[in-house]
Amino acid sequence: MTDLKQVTSLHRTAMGLAEKALATQDSREARALFKSAFERERQAADLLETELDQEPTRSVLYRSAASLALDCGEPAEAERLAAKGLAGKPPQDIRGELEQLLALRKPASKVGRR
Repeated sequence: MTDLKQVTSLHRTAMGLAEKALATQDSREARALFKSAFERERQAADLLETELDQEPTRSVLYRSAASLALDCGEPAEAERLAAKGLAGKPPQDIRGELEQLLALRKPASKVGRR
């Protein structure tokens, strides 16, 4: 069984880092903060990878991690994480958002981010 306190702690840390990244005027600092946020959100999501009974939390974390991966300029990682989110049983609205993230990976896609 997964330690949900650890998942929550990683997620909260990631969101705090992402907020700081959005607030900073220094692009180099913003990139570093987004990268740290991404790494923590990915860790949180991966802790629930096999916990299919933890929906929608599981798929929401994968959606967030995939979005942060795009913010970090890592589209292949975003695709991998979105696919992991879809491998579970996400609610329909989250499924749609994960599918949009997958579509962003395709060069001809016109889908907007966030």
